[in-house]
Amino acid sequence: MPGRPNYGIDAPGVIRNLMIAGAAFVVVALVLPKFTVAHLELQLFPGFLYAGGSCFLGGILMLLYAKVGKFGHRDRMLAKIPWTGVEVVLDVGTGRGLLLIAAAKRLTTGHVTGIDIWNAEDLSGNGPEALLQNIAMEGVAEKTTVKSEDARQMSFADASFDVVLSNLCIHNIYDRRGREKACLEIARVLKHGGSAVISDYKHVRDYAKIFAKAGLSVNLHSPDWLRTYPPLRIVVARKAG
Repeated sequence: MPGRPNYGIDAPGVIRNLMIAGAAFVVVALVLPKFTVAHLELQLFPGFLYAGGSCFLGGILMLLYAKVGKFGHRDRMLAKIPWTGVEVVLDVGTGRGLLLIAAAKRLTTGHVTGIDIWNAEDLSGNGPEALLQNIAMEGVAEKTTVKSEDARQMSFADASFDVVLSNLCIHNIYDRRGREKACLEIARVLKHGGSAVISDYKHVRDYAKIFAKAGLSVNLHSPDWLRTYPPLRIVVARKAG
């Protein structure tokens, strides 16, 4: 298939809102540097200018992660697994296939299943069609399966996967109990001796505690300050063999 795979822009609405807010702050700071209300003079410059610059910087850093940084972070995640090529892998919140496809390329006889419910606000162009197009472009169709499933209630049998991967997915479950259910499902479908590699920018300590309570050994890695924004942490949870 011609063309190059497109892995989208993460949280496009957040980036858009940061840019709009940045522009609004800068315009207000320049057009209305100060004004008086009830005989009280309010100074908006340079405070609003700094606020606008902060918003712009946040948006630019998020865009840099989406276009460049997430590929290095993906490789950092996958390096936590001592691949043999025969693993049965699950990618939770696969989106447009960033982790799924990279994992498939590390396999010989193994297989990767990706699950998602494809919320549009999480990733630009998010949908199974875009994922399948990337899979075809990358030539890994025979090593992959795609399913529409909720991470909180997976259809897979206990101990189905050698490796479970997930990046920037679980925080999108807004209630604490729902995030706990997703982590417990990951622990359930993981084989004895298998590893889960989960990355997120918040709630990561909670994930680690849930995995530990479920009996997995847990290693929580430091944030990736150089390649990710917001800085992402990785938790590696291993189920005893």
